[in-house]
Amino acid sequence: MNMNLSQRVEEWIAADPDPETRAELQTLLDADAEEEMTARFDGTLQFGTAGLRGALGGGPNRMNVAVVRRASAGVAAWLMQHGRGANGVVVGYDHRHQSADFARDTAAVLAAAGIPVRLASRPWPTPVTAHAVRSYGADGGVMVTASHNPAPDNGYKVYDHTGSQIVPPSDAEIAAWIAAAGPANAIPYDAESPLIASIGTDAIRAYLDDVDRVIGPGPRDLRVVYTPVHGVGLDVFVALWKRAGFPDPIVVPEQAQPDPDFPTAPFPNPEEPHVLDLALALAEREGADIVIANDPDADRLAVAVRDGGALRVLSGDELGWVLGAHQLAVTDGDDRVVARSIVSSTLLDDMAAAAGVPCRVTPTGFKWISRVGDVDDRRLVFGYEEALGYAVSPVVRDKDGLTAALVFADLAARESIADVLARLAAEFGAHATAQWSERVDDAAAFTARIRAHPPTELAGVQVARVHDHAPAVDLIEILFEPGRVLVRPSGTEPKVKVYFEAIATTVDDARAQVAALRTAFQEYVGSITA
Repeated sequence: MNMNLSQRVEEWIAADPDPETRAELQTLLDADAEEEMTARFDGTLQFGTAGLRGALGGGPNRMNVAVVRRASAGVAAWLMQHGRGANGVVVGYDHRHQSADFARDTAAVLAAAGIPVRLASRPWPTPVTAHAVRSYGADGGVMVTASHNPAPDNGYKVYDHTGSQIVPPSDAEIAAWIAAAGPANAIPYDAESPLIASIGTDAIRAYLDDVDRVIGPGPRDLRVVYTPVHGVGLDVFVALWKRAGFPDPIVVPEQAQPDPDFPTAPFPNPEEPHVLDLALALAEREGADIVIANDPDADRLAVAVRDGGALRVLSGDELGWVLGAHQLAVTDGDDRVVARSIVSSTLLDDMAAAAGVPCRVTPTGFKWISRVGDVDDRRLVFGYEEALGYAVSPVVRDKDGLTAALVFADLAARESIADVLARLAAEFGAHATAQWSERVDDAAAFTARIRAHPPTELAGVQVARVHDHAPAVDLIEILFEPGRVLVRPSGTEPKVKVYFEAIATTVDDARAQVAALRTAFQEYVGSITA
């Protein structure tokens, strides 16, 4: 191991407050594991608009106590920079490995800086933290979660005083304060501070009370299978269900309890293949009407519905169409606005135009969607991103898989979801969307090749225009008449995501066009990367 790397490792070990990661790093150092040490010390885990997220382990490029304490010192300094902090910070956490430890360390650092903290007394869903920031009138919030990432990961999400995730320049300001924080063992820390107050049942009850008012009375004869995918959504979901008057959900037993190892779902994202297999099989055995699934921190929602008698998992866009049409129908007022991320289907634009409601298109990330309407004081009645994120109420200024589940069930008890989709296709044209993702070592190099050699046709259809959204957004949009292909690097994983959309007179034709576009694009990528 080179001397510079060895010295950096030794300095980090000396300043690491956690004996477990100190021992882990010392073992690697003694074994001269240069490749592993380089991976952990070649840079730092970057603080961005999603906060921090990465694999657990020792070193500056991993999630650990030292990184969390430095991040918390950065958040404290950022709050004080803007004259905030006196109203406190809400700190929540999920069930992942070390989540409780990281939450306690966050609270101890903030309290030592003189900032009051309301610390969750138990693991809970991410939407509860986002809601609590506003319900307590706090100056910010931290949620320790890696959402739907694999078991070895954890993360640190930051909310500002609005209850929305931070956006630039807040991320850069926090990152600068983190860089100035110094060694982790020198950061003031007070786990016994009287500024730390425990919250639990009261915060969850306040969330339930507000969500309870989102839907009105209606039919409740609905047989539902539910899975929290080994996450923290079950208790809150069941409480919402009982308050609304739905029959008890049939819960997937293998995935019911929080388990940070996700034994039946190594990639616990409901978008991933086979994650919903247990739920679908149980629903068929039980004759359920629908399947509802949340990701592990319950901020995302996936559903399956009966279509011609068989259960079919809706895509994120299809669920967005259904919820969007419903929200446009049940709300009123000239101050309404809806929103979608740029990679989500354009059908919402058409539905909103027909209702006389503006539809805003945002960059990817719910931090942008949640803030739509702030500039001109409009009321966001619906916002979504195709990656299973939905906002159906101003109760939470973030994606909320639990409230969205309740609204969806309210609609599904009234009419066939398949009929709703058919009606939308007849009125606005049949839309079909699909995705393809490719795990890559260098996403920037991948998109650079597309920029250097853009396609002129795909699947026999001429490209009308290529719109490169850089530098504002790292996104390439390939437009047809009608339809489009969008390419962007993932913000949370080492892969490139590609989105396809086609519009035709029938659903079958639209799906066939999307399938042809996907095949042709994969062939095109092969030709420029060979």
